[in-house]
Amino acid sequence: MITNLLRYRKISLRPLEPEDLELLYIWENDSSIWEVSNTLLPFSRYILKQYIEESHRDIYETKQLRLIIQNEENVPVGAIDLFDFDPYHQRAGIGILIYAEINRQKGYAADALQLVCNYAKERLGLHQLYANIGANNEASCGLFEKCGFTLSGTKKEWLNSPKGRIDEHIYQRIL
Repeated sequence: MITNLLRYRKISLRPLEPEDLELLYIWENDSSIWEVSNTLLPFSRYILKQYIEESHRDIYETKQLRLIIQNEENVPVGAIDLFDFDPYHQRAGIGILIYAEINRQKGYAADALQLVCNYAKERLGLHQLYANIGANNEASCGLFEKCGFTLSGTKKEWLNSPKGRIDEHIYQRIL
């Protein structure tokens, strides 16, 4: 059971802060992860600064929420996003990034995913979350399955990549 809404096992979640500008600049502009984030162009510091300045706005207004994932020492290791927030249908998309290889496979992503699922149900009143994951991203598929998401469909040859067309899986979790 999750007792503190923004802290669970190995991680805590917090909103974006102005001090996160350089961190976001590095993460968003690392072309090695663009394939999984569907990014095509780099982001300027100016655009990211505006994004951070607007991040205080309510999820009901912006239809999205980004939280920074921190480890036990309160060091940022990644981010988790709710997007395509639909309060009428009580659903949202979810995406997650644990940036550095050294921080992967430590349970941070699973803890953050479980925490946000709880938050989405208990605080936002959502009925379900979904994730779109490239079929070649075995680590993410395994993570979402481990956290109670079910493969509900596959969009054939949905993503274009340097390696060719890739199917995209749709995972859902009824909260």
